[in-house]
Parts: sequence; C-alpha cells; structure tokens
Amino acid sequence: MSPIAVSLIALAIIIAAALFGTLLRNTLPGHYLADDSRDYIRLGIGLITTLAALVLGLLVGSANSSYDAQNTQVRHLTANIILLDNLLEQYGPESRDARDTLRGAVEPLIRRIWREDSLESAKGTPFRGTALSVDAYGKIQNLSPKTDAQRSFKERAIQLATDLVQTRLLLFEHADTSIPMPFLAILVFWLAIIFMSFSLFSRLTPINIVAMLVFATSASAALFLILELSQPFVGLMQISSTPLRNALAPLGS
Repeated sequence: MSPIAVSLIALAIIIAAALFGTLLRNTLPGHYLADDSRDYIRLGIGLITTLAALVLGLLVGSANSSYDAQNTQVRHLTANIILLDNLLEQYGPESRDARDTLRGAVEPLIRRIWREDSLESAKGTPFRGTALSVDAYGKIQNLSPKTDAQRSFKERAIQLATDLVQTRLLLFEHADTSIPMPFLAILVFWLAIIFMSFSLFSRLTPINIVAMLVFATSASAALFLILELSQPFVGLMQISSTPLRNALAPLGS
C-alpha cells in the first residue's frame, strides 16, 4: 500500500475517532464525565500522547537516517563508476570493450535499484547481478597488462568493481526496509484515542472543527513522511537517478 493511501486511511480513522468522541459526549450521562473521571482520563491521555510523540520522533529520525544513508550509497556508487571508467581509460585502448560493457550495465542497474522493471519490484526476489555487469567484471579480469602501470590500473579497477558489487548489495538489502504494519496500526490507534479525548471533553464548535482537521492532517502527514523516507527509490521523495544516468558519457568512435 502506498504512503499516501496509508496516511489517508490514518486521517479517516483519526477523524472518525474524534466524531465518536462527540457521540460519546452526547450519549453518556453527565456524571460519567465528572471531574474525577475527567482527571483520570486526561492523565491516561497524557501518557499515550507522550508515547506517541516519542515514537513519531524516533520513526522520523530513523527514516531520515536511512534515507540519507542510501542517498550516500548512491553517490558513492556513482563516484566509483566514474573512477572505474577513468582507470580503464588510463589502462589503454585494450580496455575499450570493458568500458563499453560498463556503460551498458549502468541502465539495467538503475532499473533494478529504482524498481522501474515490474519483474524486479516484487519483494522477496533474490539478488542476481545483471548479465552486463557480470560481463563487465569478467572483461576487466581478462585484461592482460603488459607494463607495471597497466598491472596497477587493473588491480585498482578490480578492487573498484568489487566495491561496486558490495554497494549494490547494500542497496538491495535496504530496498524493502519499511515500517511494519502492526507497528503503524498501534500508532494510529494511539492517535485515534488522543483525538477522541479532544471531542469527549470539548464541544465541536466551528473553530474546534477546523483545529481538529489541522491537527489530524498534521499527524497523518507525519506518517506519510515516515513511509516516504523509508522507501527512497519510489514515491514522491525518491532519490534522483539522474547523476547516475549521466555518470558516463558515450565513448567516441
């Protein structure tokens, strides 16, 4: 389910809870909402509010850290691809075939990371390197250096190619990291209880209705932000693939 759909469902549940609080206020006898009951309920709501605020803060911080980490990995991947191409260029014209294959492997890599291929977007799919990436790695290993400089360039190129595979594996492992639905359900339940208490002890005047809608929208927007940040390669806040697409210019004839 998309982050927008989840946040809209949460918003609907929170508003429904607030309306249910109004129904309870109009239905329950007056002594049920006397001072003793009011103070007792407000103490409990204060505890739930504190828990919800702590959880929301932790989730936003964790999602933002994960987003920044994967953005850094994409930049590291882009830099290593550029550096690998430069090393192969310095190796000499013998590496032309490997450089061509490297360029061909970039686009399939982008499609897999950003889930542009429907076959690759399914969760639980085991990691498999693309045929072009495996071919590029093999062609780098098959280079036959004739000088010490070429030998050095080949060793550094193989190390960089290995680093590229490791970074790609890290991105693959974190691609399906998301907030568990039971966790979100409990958080939405807490928010619903909080908003129900608002209308339980206060009449829904026009200004209160507007305030309730603003507060409910803000809470659901926080959930949307958390879910969007936890899926950095899809959605409205996805990491841009443009730098990686433009990392290598086409080779001249």
